Amino acid sequence: MTEMSPLHFKEASVRALGDAELQRALGNMRQGFIEKRSKAAARLPEFEALRDKAKEIKDHVLAHLDVYLEQFEKNCVANGGTVHWAKDTAQARDIILNICRLVGAETVTKGKSMVGEEIAINAFLEANGIRPIETDLGEYIIQLRNEPPSHLIAPAIHVNKEQVAEAFRAHHRDLSPERPLTDRAALLNEARRALRERFLEADVGITGANFLVAETGSTMIVTNEGNGDLTQTLPRIHIVIASLEKVVPNLDDAMTLVRVLARSATGQEMSVYTTISTGAKRPGDLDGPEQFHVVLIDNGRSKLVGTEFQEVLRCIRCGACLNHCPVYGSVGGHAYGSVYPGPIGKVLTPALYGLDKARDLPNASSFCGRCEDVCPMRIPLPKMMRHWREQEYQQRLIAPRLRWALRAWAFVAAQLPTLYHLGARVAAFWLYRRGKKLHGRLAALPYAEGWTRFRDFPAPLGKTFQSQWRGARRHKRAEAPPAGPPS
Repeated sequence: MTEMSPLHFKEASVRALGDAELQRALGNMRQGFIEKRSKAAARLPEFEALRDKAKEIKDHVLAHLDVYLEQFEKNCVANGGTVHWAKDTAQARDIILNICRLVGAETVTKGKSMVGEEIAINAFLEANGIRPIETDLGEYIIQLRNEPPSHLIAPAIHVNKEQVAEAFRAHHRDLSPERPLTDRAALLNEARRALRERFLEADVGITGANFLVAETGSTMIVTNEGNGDLTQTLPRIHIVIASLEKVVPNLDDAMTLVRVLARSATGQEMSVYTTISTGAKRPGDLDGPEQFHVVLIDNGRSKLVGTEFQEVLRCIRCGACLNHCPVYGSVGGHAYGSVYPGPIGKVLTPALYGLDKARDLPNASSFCGRCEDVCPMRIPLPKMMRHWREQEYQQRLIAPRLRWALRAWAFVAAQLPTLYHLGARVAAFWLYRRGKKLHGRLAALPYAEGWTRFRDFPAPLGKTFQSQWRGARRHKRAEAPPAGPPS
C-alpha cells in the first residue's frame, strides 16, 4: 500500500505536482464538483437557512452528546441490536474481529466507511485470515490497486479508466483477455459481475453510518450505487462502525442534514439511496441480518468536546472543502498522508493523531477561506488551522531558524514600528518595480523558493495597505463639505 504519513506532506506534494496523470484528474474534479454544488444550492432558495439549521442541530448534539448516545444505545438494544463502545482503534478492531470469529466468517463485504479507513480495518482482518471485499466501486478499485482513498466521496478520483481496466485484468482471473474494457459501461459491468459473487459469499457485512438516530436506535447511510443495501441485508451479520459525533436526535434532524449533505457533496437533490437500518431481521421479514451490531468509536473525539476544536465534530464528510481548496486541487489527497485530506484533514488529523505527527498540514493553506464559505456545517476551518499553528509554535515543533525569524519579525513589528513600516514600504515598492517588468507576476523571490518553485507570486501595487488606507482617509476628508455652524 502507498505509504501514508502526514509528516511527509512537503515531499509528497512535490511528487504530486510533477504527476501529469494526477494533475489531469484533479483538473476534471475541480470543474465538476464546484459547478454541481453551485447549481444545486441555487435551485434551493432556502439553502443558506438550511445550513444554519444543520449547524444548530449539530451544535445542540455536541452540547448533549452523552445524552443522545445513551438514548441511541437504549433504543438500538430495544430493537434487537448490540452496541459496542471502543475508545480507540485497537479496541474497535478487536470487537469487529471477535464478532467475525464467533460466526466463523471467512469473507466480509464492506460498504464505504471513512471510519473503517481510519482504523485500517481491511488490513487488520486480512492479517487475521478474513477476506474483506470493498463494494463501493471507488473503494473496490483502490483496494485492487492497494491504495488508500484520495477523496472523502470520490476515493478513486486520481485513477483514469485505463488504470481501472489494468487493475481488473490483473485481479479478475476469469476475465477473458479478448473482452474490451475501453469505456465506462464495460468497466461498470465487469465490476458488477465480480461483486455479485462476493455479496453472496459474505458471512458478515460491514457498513459505516452517515447518521445515528437516537430516537429510534437506527443507523442511516446514503449511497448512489445500492451496494450498501446488499452489504447489510444479504449476510447473516451486519456490523455498523461509526464515530461518536454521528448521532442526531431524530429522523427529522437526520433528513435536514441529508438535504445539505447531498447538495454539498455531489450536487444532487438527494442521494439515490437513503437506507435506514433498525435492528436485526424480525419474524416475517423476507431479508435482513440475523445479528445487528453497532461499534461506536471514540478515537480521540471526546477530547475535542469543550475545546477550540469542538466545531470540527460538526463535519458530515461531504467533501465540499476539498473540492474548493486550491491546495487540495493542486496536490490531491494522497499527499496529506491521512484518510482525511484537504482542509478538514488539516484540522482533524492533528486532533486524532497528534500535532507532532501532522505539523505540516495546518500550514498547507492559503487561507483563502473558500472551505468555510462552502461548508454546509459552517465549520471555521481557517480559524482552527491558526489554532494549530499557534500550538505548533508553542510546542517548538517548527524549525529553529523559522522560530527565530518569527520572533525577530514580531519584535520589530511590536517594538520598532517605525522601522517595520519603513521596511514594509521599501519591500512593497521594490517588489512592485520588479513585478512591473514581469507583467505583474514574480517568478522567483528570495527566501520564498517554496512558494515560487511551482507558482508565480502576484506583485504588490507599490504601496502597503496601511499607506493606501491613510491616503483614502485623507482623500475622504478633503472631499467632505465643511461643517456648518452649531445649531
